[in-house]
Amino acid sequence: MIQRPRNEFASYHAHVYFDENSVEPARALCEAAAALFGGSMGRVHQKPVGPHPHWSCQLAFDAAQFDALMPWLDAHRAGLNILVHGRTGNGLVDHTANASWLGETSKLNLSIFEGS
Repeated sequence: MIQRPRNEFASYHAHVYFDENSVEPARALCEAAAALFGGSMGRVHQKPVGPHPHWSCQLAFDAAQFDALMPWLDAHRAGLNILVHGRTGNGLVDHTANASWLGETSKLNLSIFEGS
């Protein structure tokens, strides 16, 4: 069963995954979310970056924004898959035990956390 996002941490990242056919809808989703909910939008990566196996855009937000942002993202994601994780300072734990999903899961490249 896919773990759905829960508001349990002080701050979060949401990584919106997309491909060459969904770059613009993903960019628009991230821009709208940042504008509406006051989070910050990271760069739009048109290549896999870090542990993310797909092209992605990051949204950073906190617990105060979480409860309004999550249902909005879910309702507006238009088939895009989104990894949501708490930010505790432990990258491996954040991308595994603290990870949840809107949409389908993806296998992350956790080898980047080896030795950290």
